[in-house]
Amino acid sequence: MKITLVKKILVDGSPCAKCRDVEERLEQNDQLRFIDETLIADERDSESPGMQVAREHNVSRAPFFLVENEDAEPQIYTVYFKFAKEVLEPMTN
Repeated sequence: MKITLVKKILVDGSPCAKCRDVEERLEQNDQLRFIDETLIADERDSESPGMQVAREHNVSRAPFFLVENEDAEPQIYTVYFKFAKEVLEPMTN
């Protein structure tokens, strides 16, 4: 399984507040260790890696998590709590 976190940089160059909150929550819960890759969706650059992934998966919200398993279609989670419950919780039990 590969987990990618996509977080956003706003047009003014500041980090997305919700993205920062989710990243802090991941740190506090010792869950960052499960994130294999972090991509930046920079609103100032439509070709930034995070923007490309968002387009490819038709996601318009950030942050989001892309979960890729070899045997299944990639899953997108735009809600941290759902991602934590369905993906991270089983990994820690």
